[in-house]
Amino acid sequence: MPDNGRMDPEEFRSAGHELVDWIADYRMKVGSLPVRPVVAPGDVLRALPATPPVAADALSDIVADLDSIIVPAITHTQHPRNFAWFPANASLSSVLGDLAAAGLGVLGLSWQSAPALTELEQAVCDWMRQLAGLSDAWSGTILDGASTACLVALLVARERATSSSLRRGGLQQEASPLTVYCSREAHSSVAKAALLAGYGSDNLRLVDAPPPGYEMNPSALAAAMAADVEQGRRPAAVVATAGTTGTTAFDPIRDIAEIAGRHGAYLHVDAAMGGTALLLEERRELLEGVEEADSVCWNPHKWMGMVLETSLYYVRDPAELVGVMATDPSYLRSSVDGAVVQYRDWGIPLGRRFRALKVWFQLRLDGPAAIRARLRRDLANASRLASLVGAHPDWRVLAPVRLQTVCVRHEPEGLGADALDAHTLAWCEAVNATGRAHLTPAKLEGRWMVRISVGAEPTEWDDLEELWTLMREAASERS
Repeated sequence: MPDNGRMDPEEFRSAGHELVDWIADYRMKVGSLPVRPVVAPGDVLRALPATPPVAADALSDIVADLDSIIVPAITHTQHPRNFAWFPANASLSSVLGDLAAAGLGVLGLSWQSAPALTELEQAVCDWMRQLAGLSDAWSGTILDGASTACLVALLVARERATSSSLRRGGLQQEASPLTVYCSREAHSSVAKAALLAGYGSDNLRLVDAPPPGYEMNPSALAAAMAADVEQGRRPAAVVATAGTTGTTAFDPIRDIAEIAGRHGAYLHVDAAMGGTALLLEERRELLEGVEEADSVCWNPHKWMGMVLETSLYYVRDPAELVGVMATDPSYLRSSVDGAVVQYRDWGIPLGRRFRALKVWFQLRLDGPAAIRARLRRDLANASRLASLVGAHPDWRVLAPVRLQTVCVRHEPEGLGADALDAHTLAWCEAVNATGRAHLTPAKLEGRWMVRISVGAEPTEWDDLEELWTLMREAASERS
């Protein structure tokens, strides 16, 4: 490193080759590592110097610390036997796009600051719309996540319901409270968005989502909205979930849209996980009615495989969105305002990264056909695993396998409810402690179960066979 402390392009070239080699080596060996970190709280902090560097370090020293400190202390989400949460794939093709974005260092404040950033984002959002079979009534942008998309949607819903209260005294001057509705199986980000958007927890309705499907009950939604109207409240928004976190349930969007429409309520579809199913024509029926929504969000950074913070947010009326989110600082005004898309007015941040490059790289380097083939592989493997589990006398599949998540419980005879909960958590933790696989426990109807989320990019049937063996061994030893 030169005395001025700035890495020059030739040094970057050399260091970049070394780091790319390290990443490639990591991806090649990740399947041999313990999936879950085997560290205690504070281990990483104690391994790091207490004071900042006094001089430049060699990249080789940093890479050595990656190997000795960082890699042992992360859950390896790219591991073929990581079945926890939802897939968080980072395809190497999209990693290259992310690297290009960082290397360009573009400041996405406006169209003028980076015309290519804006217009490539327009293009890839429309490509993804076409691949998903959505009509050309939708316009899209790329946000950091579905949580942000839900917050933005509820802000727009608030302003629609109040005829732009933000231009006056805000919710504080509204005569009656606004209400928001979602399934009781909806992601926690929906409740968080409702709170941040000012609705208040007293005005959030968690609608029944009964077994066996665990999707929102339209009759219960209709009754809740009618009761609120009778009590002087105003239904402002409904959030339908397409692929719930617990069981990947799909709320009946068409029925929900009809009920929301009776009250003029905004309908947002949170398809963070399930939206990827739109890439497969044979699975689009799961989101039947989505064209009747006001907005929809889905996360290619989950199952589809793009690097994190690639969340697609589509709206039917961009003018309504811009009317709520727009800012007009004098230092960003230009002669093209009004003639171009200004993505700073489509969300919360003013500046933005060149996220579209990740989408562009993956679609071009991998191709949609290969992505679809991988999704179908995961669907087939999840269905095959569910058949094995369901055929065993002591095991139960607890919810329909609509996508790639299998919800299971081992239920040996003679265990009461509390003992069964303890047994479930014990065998799940035993599997995780082996380091050979990683599972997530979750509650369903108040009782613990285990989710098996198939979808890591390198996962093949052999990995699921090994998991099934681990599960049976762990459960048998604790029965």
